[in-house]
Amino acid sequence: MTLRLRTPALQHYLVHLTLSYTPLIIKLTDYTYFSGRIHDSAAGREVLRESLASLLNKVSEMFPVLLQQESLRDGPMCYIAVKVCLQMFQLLSSRVALLVWDPDHRDPAVQSILQALMDIILGQCCSRDARLLAGTAVSMLVSTAPDTGAGGAAAWSLLQVSHAEPWLLSVGALRVQCDPTEKDGVEQLAVSRGLLTCCPPHILLSSQQHNNQACLLLTGLFPLLCALCEKKQNVHCLAFEVLTLWMKKVKECLPDFWRMKSVGLMADNGSLQQQLLHIIWTNAESPVEGVSEHVRSAFLLLLDVHEMDCNQFGDTQDGFHENLLQRIMMLSWESKAKYRLLFVLVPHLGAHRVLDQYTETPTHLLHCFSTNHLSPCAAELYKCFIQQQRRELCEGPHTSYSELDLTNEWARYWKSVLHKALTSNVALLQNNSSTYLLPITFQVFPTAMDLLLTSLDPCVPGSLHAWACILSSYRAVTGCSLFAPQVDTIRRTFQLALMSADDKVRLAALNLLCCSPKTKEPPTTEEIETMRSFIPQNMNCESSPFRQHFQAGVKKFLVRIRDGCLTHIREWKTKRREDEVLSEKGQETFVEWLSQLSFSSLTPGHNYQRKKTALLLLSAVLETCTDTWSPDRKKGQPPANISSLINFAKQRGQWDFFCRGKQLVLITMLEDSTNEIRDLSAGLLVRFFPTIPEDVSNVLHARSKKLLCSPRVQDAQMGAIMTKDKTKAFGVIGALVKELEEHYLMAKADMMLAARTKPIHGVLSALQRCLPVTSYSAHSPLDQSLLSEMLLLLENISQLLLGVLYGDRDTSAPPSFCEMGNAISSLINEESADGDECVLLSEEHSLVLTCCWVSLKEIGIFLGFVVEKILIGSKQSTKCLLTKEDLLRASEVFKNILLRCRHWGSIEGCCIGFTKFCASLLSCSDPEIRNIPAQMLKQGLQVIQCPPSTSVTRRAAGLPMLILCVVSAEEASKARPLFAHSIQTLLKTARMPLNENWDQTLDLPQVCAVHTLQTLVRGSALGVAILQFAPDVSVLSLTLLSSPCWAMRNAALQLYSSLCSRMLGQRSSGEEGGSAQHAMSPAAFFFHYAALHSFLLAELREAAEDLGGSSTEAMSHLGRPSLYPILTLLAQLQPGVEDSTGTLSDFLPSLLQLAASPVFSVRVMASKALVAIAPPSQYMSILLQLCAQLPVQEERCFHNRLHGLLLQIRAVLERAVSSNRSAVEDLSEVLSRVQASLWLASEAQRCPLVRAAYLQVVVCLRSVCCQTFLLKLSETLMLDLLKPNISFQIGLSSFHQQAIGFLCADSQWAYKMWNSFSAAHPDLRLSMVSWVLDGKSELKKNDLREVIQRALESNLREALLCYSVADRTTYLSALIEVMTGADSASSHCLFRVSSLDEADLVLDMLFQDLEVQRGGPEFLSQSLIVASLLLSQRPDSRYYQRLCSVMEQQRVSDSPEVLRMACAEALCLLSKVTLGVTSSALPPDGDSLCFRMIDTGLFLLQDQSQEVRTKAACFTSLIHHRRRGESQDRVYLMHVNQALPTLMGLLLEECWDPKGSLEVLLRYLPPSDLRALLKEASAVRCSSLYEQDEANVFAEPSAMATLVLPHLLQMVEKYSQSSDLTQSLNTWAELSVSGLMDGISTFTPTWLTLLTDPRFHSTVCSLITKTAFLLRLMSTWDESKHLCDRVSTHTALQEVCVLLSERGVHCPSALTAAVSAELPQ
Repeated sequence: MTLRLRTPALQHYLVHLTLSYTPLIIKLTDYTYFSGRIHDSAAGREVLRESLASLLNKVSEMFPVLLQQESLRDGPMCYIAVKVCLQMFQLLSSRVALLVWDPDHRDPAVQSILQALMDIILGQCCSRDARLLAGTAVSMLVSTAPDTGAGGAAAWSLLQVSHAEPWLLSVGALRVQCDPTEKDGVEQLAVSRGLLTCCPPHILLSSQQHNNQACLLLTGLFPLLCALCEKKQNVHCLAFEVLTLWMKKVKECLPDFWRMKSVGLMADNGSLQQQLLHIIWTNAESPVEGVSEHVRSAFLLLLDVHEMDCNQFGDTQDGFHENLLQRIMMLSWESKAKYRLLFVLVPHLGAHRVLDQYTETPTHLLHCFSTNHLSPCAAELYKCFIQQQRRELCEGPHTSYSELDLTNEWARYWKSVLHKALTSNVALLQNNSSTYLLPITFQVFPTAMDLLLTSLDPCVPGSLHAWACILSSYRAVTGCSLFAPQVDTIRRTFQLALMSADDKVRLAALNLLCCSPKTKEPPTTEEIETMRSFIPQNMNCESSPFRQHFQAGVKKFLVRIRDGCLTHIREWKTKRREDEVLSEKGQETFVEWLSQLSFSSLTPGHNYQRKKTALLLLSAVLETCTDTWSPDRKKGQPPANISSLINFAKQRGQWDFFCRGKQLVLITMLEDSTNEIRDLSAGLLVRFFPTIPEDVSNVLHARSKKLLCSPRVQDAQMGAIMTKDKTKAFGVIGALVKELEEHYLMAKADMMLAARTKPIHGVLSALQRCLPVTSYSAHSPLDQSLLSEMLLLLENISQLLLGVLYGDRDTSAPPSFCEMGNAISSLINEESADGDECVLLSEEHSLVLTCCWVSLKEIGIFLGFVVEKILIGSKQSTKCLLTKEDLLRASEVFKNILLRCRHWGSIEGCCIGFTKFCASLLSCSDPEIRNIPAQMLKQGLQVIQCPPSTSVTRRAAGLPMLILCVVSAEEASKARPLFAHSIQTLLKTARMPLNENWDQTLDLPQVCAVHTLQTLVRGSALGVAILQFAPDVSVLSLTLLSSPCWAMRNAALQLYSSLCSRMLGQRSSGEEGGSAQHAMSPAAFFFHYAALHSFLLAELREAAEDLGGSSTEAMSHLGRPSLYPILTLLAQLQPGVEDSTGTLSDFLPSLLQLAASPVFSVRVMASKALVAIAPPSQYMSILLQLCAQLPVQEERCFHNRLHGLLLQIRAVLERAVSSNRSAVEDLSEVLSRVQASLWLASEAQRCPLVRAAYLQVVVCLRSVCCQTFLLKLSETLMLDLLKPNISFQIGLSSFHQQAIGFLCADSQWAYKMWNSFSAAHPDLRLSMVSWVLDGKSELKKNDLREVIQRALESNLREALLCYSVADRTTYLSALIEVMTGADSASSHCLFRVSSLDEADLVLDMLFQDLEVQRGGPEFLSQSLIVASLLLSQRPDSRYYQRLCSVMEQQRVSDSPEVLRMACAEALCLLSKVTLGVTSSALPPDGDSLCFRMIDTGLFLLQDQSQEVRTKAACFTSLIHHRRRGESQDRVYLMHVNQALPTLMGLLLEECWDPKGSLEVLLRYLPPSDLRALLKEASAVRCSSLYEQDEANVFAEPSAMATLVLPHLLQMVEKYSQSSDLTQSLNTWAELSVSGLMDGISTFTPTWLTLLTDPRFHSTVCSLITKTAFLLRLMSTWDESKHLCDRVSTHTALQEVCVLLSERGVHCPSALTAAVSAELPQ
């Protein structure tokens, strides 16, 4: 709220400010308060007018004091003082003008202020913001000029700021001497920005005193800004911001300029226009953040000014716009600038005109949506296009277009693009198109939905997701309801989407269900029921993005329920309606059901995925449907009338979210094994459960105290978070400090005992967590004495722990890992009588090491956090709890940890706190405190320059991180002097020559400096700042690659790699294995890093000259280690950009010469670099030049040169064809030269690599090659491949692959080759088989697939006899590929074997390997699938049972994943056998086989691998569709959680075997012996530092119990249908009843200790499930009633459930429903 003071009050304050204070003691808060008041109040401005003279004097006296003290001039005080000056000049301009422009009234105070402001502008102040504001203040003073002449003269005088020598500033009667302190460009920008912001047009258009043609805006400011935009400084972004401001002023002053000059300002090809375009083109791809946005704004303003010029003088714009379009079209599609500039041009040129000329626009936009960084600008351009299209159609000559006509016109350009994007296999393209394209489309063309849906078939892969996305987006935009009676087809497809196996499809369907443009639109009953079935099926999804979107969707749904209910309640209260509306729709009941589902899912027996989802959903419920206010949130607060809805629900016994039992659920989750669950639970407790019952708090306190002393990091973290949640009083801080001291004393006395019982790190973590909940006010628990005690304690602990790791070493250098191990071993031996040596680390060794490194890490984090909080808090008070001595002590702790410990966990954790520490100190107003990080940096740099003698494996330990933390803490808006000093020092150190007697086993200063530079380059906080030093660092790293020291070369290569990634920015493709190029073109690269041009060019020229010299010089080419890295850098630049400056052409001769390099990798990379550097306009000339060197007849030639030549021809050809499809037809001369060199593919050419490269060139030209040439080439290759004897040659395998691929592209030659498979050489056969796995695109031809399959089948037995397991695996993989394609589930190929005996032999060989597990997992998995393929076509009882046995053996969690996946693949292949489709060939025990396979399917549906579960769900989908008689071509793959009950249902309905089915179902129930569990838990066990995870962390026995129960109850209903079933049920009941009764009676207070044990919850669920099953059996079958008393058992079971709920254990609703059901009489 703005405070408005009455005039007397403000006047009194102003007098107090100007008279009572001396300049030395004026407070920052006083000037801040004053600055705010005079802006807010007219009365305040009146008081200011009356007291102006005294205030000017006070400010003029204050400035010298500010500028003399570093802490004041670089801090906020200086900024506020400048702001006060600006306000005085602005608000009292007439009064100030008299003091400036009238010589008789000239005021020395104003002159003194002007002098101070200019000193600030020229660099005496380091704050960039203060300097910029000072420029505005001085310009505001200039704007007060009484006439144009005086104002113009002052403005022209101010432009002398660009001078390097001292100069005199004249502003009216004031004269100020200006002496530039720092020429960093900020001073020029400050003046330019100020003049453009403050001066009116008549001053900006004023002429120079002796040059009437000059104009301040054009002649004065523009050259200045052009020069700043050309420089690569820290202010590059700011320079373009000012340039954009200049363009706005030009546009504003354009009418005045016309009156002055009578000509257009932006004449075509004029110098001003050309300069602006040059700046725009050269900076459009700038890597500096923000520059590209300003370039786009400048481009937009340029077009606007040009249009205004043309309209004024009647000129045409077509030529100008056409030239711009052609220039934009020449940019590569990977360039973000292309789309930003096109976005500006389209409204001027017209959408249809652009699309007709730039026909590849839709395709390029499609590519953009495959990359994250290009998607936003592509979406922006797409929206611009379709909006402009609609505008042109509606405003054109044919304005009678209907909405359908408009949509059809849109579809002509864009429908195919959207369809391709939405149904793509690329996930990124799918997501971006649905996120960006669909909403934009429906906003502009709402009727486009029907056109998009008509082209989709939900059965085609990808179409179901597209369908759901289209409808979801359409509903979100238009609000149309999904559940309408006339859309049954949509409903059916919607249900398929909800049950899909694809997470993306289900999310899209959920979004369709939840979204609505009106939050007050309540969900329908059908929507609520759909959500009730959908949510439980998706609680355990593995995908984290799915869980986040799932929560967001459910929250939208809950908001609709809440707002809809509030509307109904409001209407009911207003109109006194009955409240049946709410009850009928069950909306508040849904919220209650969802909360119960969430709480019942929060048990230790469930997996991480379910618990995380449950917490997210519970958070959504509590945030939406409670009245808890979150003060830290601006949005998402509960409605003001939410209490009426809460009362309404509570009256019906619902929405009791905060009861004791539910609070205990979250408290139990505090002991979860994962940080995420603990933190989420703690967050909910703090936000929504403000009080904890006293008895629970006492238990929590005891438990947390015990856990804090655990050596296990996980347990200690649990204790810390419990301590935080129970922190209500300030005394806990002091208690924790005392406990920390006890831990320290224990460690000092007995380190071994302390590591086991008081390991320090738990208390440190608790302190760090508890401090944020306390304040730093006068009542803070942290007083100065306690803080000093804590700092001393932390220092002592760090010295003690570092001493443990050092042992008896005398040196100060960090110990190596071996030395740390020896030190710990010595400590253990001193305190233990057992001196036996062991190769493995002992438990004691792990305890000590963990205690040391985790505690050191926690010290660093905690110390940084404390200092940050206290220094921030001290800014609001007069007293700081930390003295300089305290901070120096803290800095020593950080320095010791970083420089003396080499454990990366400690260093990484310490850096988190150290960065906060340095940032806090650097922002402090005390110069002595602010100087502490600089002193630490100085010490660190000194250590680098003179490192201790130690092993080079140390890699400088934490020293680089110390320097990184200090320089990262500098404020980004300032000059970063520490960073610049560090870089210069490190560069100087790295360039130092090595000593003559350097030792490669010791650290060298130069190596340490290079490693430190690499750390700075990789630091995310320095991403932009490091670019100004990129050329120097690049040259250094490339130069050091020639160092004789291997450590130097290694460090330099790492530095170069990191720097290249930083300089080049993002890659152009987001697809996996996509483009190797980055988004920066060569022209943009060398514009931003101009210093690298000459260096790289010189290196390449020298390397090329070495090749052209004598053989000795050519061999020296091998000694150029910088050559390959340089070529790699050039190859990663974005190709396809024209070279407007001509500088890139200098690289081409050297790159062409490097084709002859004797190094293979250099030749390859030179070809890639050539493509990146060469402008598209020179592609043809380069190709002709290269092809002219091809030998047309057999002649002696250098193979290296010829190979490199062909590589370059191929690379340029591929780029030319890909960028311009029509270019192939213009390659007649190139084609003739290539065809004339046919001999390069024959035996006459002895080098296989050359032959392979020639074939690659021919493949690029194949579409235009004459048939005679292709026939002759194919004959040559065929004869060569089928030779019986093949001698070994380097590169022969590569040639074989190329030749096979070339021949198989033609069906005729492919048949010939594969029909000769048996007669081919073994090496050639292996190449052919490998090609099958690599050349999948050719296998789409069914006839070729059959030929290959026949060839592979006929040689299968021989292949299995091969000695090499790898070759056998490859062969089987190829056979599977040709038989099944991409999806084994949809295979229709038949396995053809020459005879039944042959098939039996093959099966026997396969099963022998499978049963003894011979050959490794990969081979066994392929063998299992091939065996399944054989059996799917040839049922045989002997082999079916063997196959089932193998699958049962390999499906277990300990088995390799590839084998478990093979089991799922085998089930899919045998799915038709499962339901007896081929029952005539099934053995008599077919039912047994059926349920064995279903049993394996159920097992695999619970596998820890999502891929295995998905494949098992595919098996379920297949047999489900076969059971329903549906076509196998239209199989919908259902979700895993849907597949489980479906498969269990099939087990009971189709594969009916009473005994076997019951055994299968009961097998998935966990043990129910609660007494045995209690006994095991009470046994004393030795604690271990690490615990082994379960083999299958995804399995949920308790959830399976809930899932199995309904099917067990179904079996009870069938008991009368089979005597075998009756007997099986009776036997089970008699054997189980005593154990179940004992389990129920075991629920005594002793089991409370097991609440956090996962086994307890699974045991309880199993016990309840079996008891409910028994009760249902007894109530249905009279002969079983004698087993126990049903009523008492039922009552006891209900009491158990109530007791569990009170103790925070909420059973799943399915179990509670079965328990609460009334027993039949």
